[in-house]
Amino acid sequence: MTTLTDRPNTALLIIDVQKGVVAGAPRRDEVIANINTLLEKARVEDVPVIWVQHSDSDGLAQGSEDWEYVPELQRNDAEPLVHKNYGDSFEATELEELLAARKVGRLVVTGAQSDACIRSTIHGGFVRGYDVTLVSDAHTTEDLSKWGAPAPEQVIAHTNLYWQWQSAPGRTGGTEETAKVTFGG
Repeated sequence: MTTLTDRPNTALLIIDVQKGVVAGAPRRDEVIANINTLLEKARVEDVPVIWVQHSDSDGLAQGSEDWEYVPELQRNDAEPLVHKNYGDSFEATELEELLAARKVGRLVVTGAQSDACIRSTIHGGFVRGYDVTLVSDAHTTEDLSKWGAPAPEQVIAHTNLYWQWQSAPGRTGGTEETAKVTFGG
């Protein structure tokens, strides 16, 4: 139902599952296992997989060990890797061009962090006309409660809660558990 014409395909986005980003994140291993499940399914179904990797000057320097993707997830050389410096994976990157070339109008989103780059990207995709499915058990975040944020499990639950009913003219949001995700539409 995307507002993007002639874009019937779905893509799997794997956002910022980097060593320094998910170190100590709740359900880290479960989230990575769920992403691997989706990754295998996408590859079998010939669904585009696009990886996103964040860097910034606040401790996630490009080329550092913390910047590297976790070793449990392995990117195929044919799968694009988008380097970004902002929360929204679309901002100042080639993501839109990669999706357009693959005729993608629906995004299935996984990764980290729920209250930062995930939230920015699901909203960024949605306002750009994409249907956006957030995989409810395949994203996580760090504990920022010492700065006044809710506990990470509450952040994850809240992100899932409000995104499950997201809609706008010509497009939809929503959440699905890993086991229920379909790439066919």
